[in-house]
Amino acid sequence: MDLNNDPIYCSKAKAHNNSSNTLYSTSVYLLQLASGSTDMKTEVQPTVSSTLDKHITKSNRKFERSKRMLSISSVSRCSAPSFFLSQKPTASRLLTVHSSSTREPNSNQHPGQRINYSGVKLEESVDSKSGKSRLDSWISSRISGISRARVQFSIKSGLVSVNGKVIDKVSHNVKAGDKVICVISELQPLRAEPENIPLDIVYEDENVLVVNKPAHMVVHPAPGNATGTLVNGILHHCSLPTVLRQEVLSGAEDVSDDDDDDEGLCSSSYAASVRPGIVHRLDKGTSGLLVVAKDEHSHAHLSEQFKLHTIKRVYVSLTCGVPAPMAGRIDVPIGRDVSNRIRMAAIVEPNRGQARHAASRYKVIEILAGGGSALVEWRLETGRTHQIRAHAKYIGIPLLGDEVYGGTQNMALSLLRSRTQPGCHRQLSLSLSGLERPCLHALALGFTHPCTGKEIHFSCPPPPDFTEILSQLREMGTEKV
Repeated sequence: MDLNNDPIYCSKAKAHNNSSNTLYSTSVYLLQLASGSTDMKTEVQPTVSSTLDKHITKSNRKFERSKRMLSISSVSRCSAPSFFLSQKPTASRLLTVHSSSTREPNSNQHPGQRINYSGVKLEESVDSKSGKSRLDSWISSRISGISRARVQFSIKSGLVSVNGKVIDKVSHNVKAGDKVICVISELQPLRAEPENIPLDIVYEDENVLVVNKPAHMVVHPAPGNATGTLVNGILHHCSLPTVLRQEVLSGAEDVSDDDDDDEGLCSSSYAASVRPGIVHRLDKGTSGLLVVAKDEHSHAHLSEQFKLHTIKRVYVSLTCGVPAPMAGRIDVPIGRDVSNRIRMAAIVEPNRGQARHAASRYKVIEILAGGGSALVEWRLETGRTHQIRAHAKYIGIPLLGDEVYGGTQNMALSLLRSRTQPGCHRQLSLSLSGLERPCLHALALGFTHPCTGKEIHFSCPPPPDFTEILSQLREMGTEKV
């Protein structure tokens, strides 16, 4: 198939102002991607409801009380002091600590207690006098100058072990003789400065901004990713000054920069951070559509739509192998992988700890390369960190190019070699080696406009790195579903 004649690749991103337009109906859209025609029909349900209005009203009152959300459309460069949004220090997620320091206890301290002047690493055994204690309480009693919340965050982040085993439950009980190792990072300012970064603006008005995010771009600044983010580009695009959050955990990679967890982003604590207008995220390696709020009302309205799961988001991916069955719903909780803290995992055990409900629907659009790969549509019912990637791995079809979740180049080639002609393998191997990201694209986005109340839809074709590999896989054989 000639991609130059494929309507999904030749068209520019389109905005659709009513639910009757079927291009957003992504089964149709994706079948056009596969073959250029279809007779399938889908229906888009309206998202405005009395329940939504009720939640939005409550949320607006909360925003009026807190006054912490950045209003992009009303702030000028002369109002820089208003950008100091952090009323309380809030912690970013972290994996490891690069710096640590301790100072010997003084005479006024509890015996053995350490003062936390910057980052600190505690490595001690529980003495017999402590008896049976909660883990967070015991650590707090051994280190002065930090809040219980900060200790709890370190525990939940997998930075605490007891007798060599990572413990992420703050209420875990320790007893005499237990050896506890805990790492807590120092606090440092985090800032987002305007940067002249080219943005692919799909749609913009006074209230919202829809952007086609390129792969490899982080959505907002975080420890380890302070510049070059989408937020840096938005600040420049909207002629806004630097945003500063007074204190964040530092010295570590922030796993939240790859987080698409809607509920966490919609919470009020995020309104006080360096994420102006951000109501959802895409993984760093994921390309595609993302909506940004430009004022407090729009942020509240969109946040409630995400909480109620009325935002319509559809993704398309290339997978290693073909799922069986070829369409279905995955309803398996997702939590942090205890063996690899940068990775999430589908957790089916009864005692699933911090795992959260996650549900995804998938459908094979096209079988590629004799069954060695597939073009798959994904629709999210929830928005968890790495949800599609973790669920794809769970059903045995990791995304092509997803090294973290098993979709390695070697795995892809091993599936393809036995199903395709040898002459195709070399070029595909070269393409895969240059991919450097999961083949996942946020294809379509639909939501109720926060001011007009109309449902608007957007679609944007995948970028060249995705389409080039898709074209090569099609040349190895294709079967429409």
